[in-house]
Amino acid sequence: MMSFMIFTMSENTQEPGPMSPEQKRRDQLLRAEHSTEADAAPRIEVSEHEGNVRIDVADTAAVRPGPGPGAQGAEESEG
Repeated sequence: MMSFMIFTMSENTQEPGPMSPEQKRRDQLLRAEHSTEADAAPRIEVSEHEGNVRIDVADTAAVRPGPGPGAQGAEESEG
C-alpha cells in the first residue's frame, strides 16, 4: 500500500512582490558560486546636477577602469 502526503500553503504565506532593479542586480550577483556580499556592492555613483546626470566609479569599487598597476600608461604613485 502506498501513502501520499498532501501539502497545502498556509494562508500566511505570501508570494514575494516584484523586485526592484537594485534587488534583481544583487540577487543575480550573489547567485554565482563562491560569491560574497562584496561582489554585490555598488560600483558606481549616479548624481544629477542642473539636469545633467553624472556617473562616477565609486571610491569603494574593487576594480577601476584604466590600466592597472605596473601596466604601461599607469600613473606612478608617490610614496
